[in-house]
Amino acid sequence: MPKEIERKFLVAGDAWRALAQGTLYRQGYLNSAKERTVRVRTVGGKGFLTVKGITVGATRVEYEYEIPRDQADAMLDGLCEKPIIEKKRYKIAHGGLHWEVDEFFGDNAGLIVAEVELSSEDQAFEKPAWIAEEVTADPRYFNSNLISHPYSAWK
Repeated sequence: MPKEIERKFLVAGDAWRALAQGTLYRQGYLNSAKERTVRVRTVGGKGFLTVKGITVGATRVEYEYEIPRDQADAMLDGLCEKPIIEKKRYKIAHGGLHWEVDEFFGDNAGLIVAEVELSSEDQAFEKPAWIAEEVTADPRYFNSNLISHPYSAWK
């Protein structure tokens, strides 16, 4: 069974910006229940459908399938919960791992988080200098929750 082990952190400063070019992502949810999420995403000319299970610690099951871009766009525009999440993702190598920094726009503008995928929950890793507070266990930072409780409404 495919599993995702991921830790999430807030980002401090702008030093990370010089390390990668960002790619625009659009994503929406057909189901954002915490027990299971069904996500539609577009990246470049590709579309993806992803099903994820409930998060336990930093681990959850994940199934992802490439789908035609036009079908992904149709689902984002017509079927997904609103608002659609728009973000730019920067992929940065550091300490032998790949970090993904997400800069959010729209209702979630101002939020910047970094994620790192690990092979086990107890894997040791080196944090880049621009990594701040860990928010892995805080459900407010789950992308699926940013639809019903966007970052702009937290203040």
